[in-house]
Amino acid sequence: MPTPEPSTSASAIVSGTVTGHHVLTIDGYSRTKAKLPTGRFTASRPFTVGGHSWSIHYYPSGDRSDTAGFISVFLELNPAADADAAAAAAAAGGGSEPVDARVTFSLLDQAGRSVPSHTMATDLHDFAATGFGFGRFIERSYLEQSEHLKNDRFAIRCDVVVFSDELRAEARTADAAALSVAVPPSDLSQHLGGLLAAKELGADVTFLVAGETFTAHRCVLAARSPVFRAELFGPMKESAATAVITVDDIEPDVFRNLLTFMYTDTLPETNPQELEEEEDDDDDDYEDDQAQAAAMVEHLLIAADRYNLERLKLICEDRLCKHIDGESVATILALAEQHSCDGLKEACFQFLSSRSALNSLVATDGIEHLARWCPSVLNQLMSKVAALVPVDFVVRETR
Repeated sequence: MPTPEPSTSASAIVSGTVTGHHVLTIDGYSRTKAKLPTGRFTASRPFTVGGHSWSIHYYPSGDRSDTAGFISVFLELNPAADADAAAAAAAAGGGSEPVDARVTFSLLDQAGRSVPSHTMATDLHDFAATGFGFGRFIERSYLEQSEHLKNDRFAIRCDVVVFSDELRAEARTADAAALSVAVPPSDLSQHLGGLLAAKELGADVTFLVAGETFTAHRCVLAARSPVFRAELFGPMKESAATAVITVDDIEPDVFRNLLTFMYTDTLPETNPQELEEEEDDDDDDYEDDQAQAAAMVEHLLIAADRYNLERLKLICEDRLCKHIDGESVATILALAEQHSCDGLKEACFQFLSSRSALNSLVATDGIEHLARWCPSVLNQLMSKVAALVPVDFVVRETR
């Protein structure tokens, strides 16, 4: 008698949720700041998620004295709108029904996308007891100097997830994992990197950079960079018959890394921990490696700005944030100002918000460097740190 096959089955207990979002636009930010002092708020129009009415409480000057330099936002239930539900629950002897929810607040950029550095989410809370949100959602000085505030207007998105008491059982396929097919990660960047390395495969443009030649493919460069597109295919394009295009004011190693990024969307990683292990017996060599890595990133940022490679520019900003110290902050801050790197500039300002960092800036003649090359950013720095650190140094006369 044949052995019967084993019986398999699966099921799941699923908790119900309802999601929704509301976008609050602050039109006339400066007026709200002047009109509403610390601790005062204005509420959004009510909106409904999960059968409950909600409002956003917006505090332009912070909800408490210790958050006066921030914009505070909180999600609140509208008790009047939920009065019938509360009365029904009380009549049934159940008291106030909990409203379990989670909220995420996001600052939106001018394209309506969430700004990752200013997206904050709460844990699961019972909003029937009290509202929840963030007293330090956005630092006002950051918002006022950012591109997210335009024409005195900015927007905040509020995403709400309401959890219901309903639990339901669902059937699941027991062998669902066996029905799946493993899909490897994309290897497009490896193939395009190979195309760049294999110079004989269709390369149709040659660049001369400080005596060194590089071959590439016009269509790839044009797809990645609007500047290259204009140079190679626009009205001012280089002739297809041009044997070599000379690129000035850039080093060969920088141009090589630039091309590699354009083909693979990646840059070689510089791992400080690995460098430290390799150079543990020679601190001078380790510091030289770090300085060279920072210099390469600075030059790549300039090249990225030149060719309008926004992602590469942001990668360089992020890496330079890790190289900010007392000796480099003036140079990096000037670079950030000259190439409109708001995130990098803000990181420099944060580093300089302590007295010890300011003393290092003075000791390395960083103040003179900023006064000579970027006087406007020096003025911003002075006003930004004046409220945080008693400034007792003066800007020495630059020669």
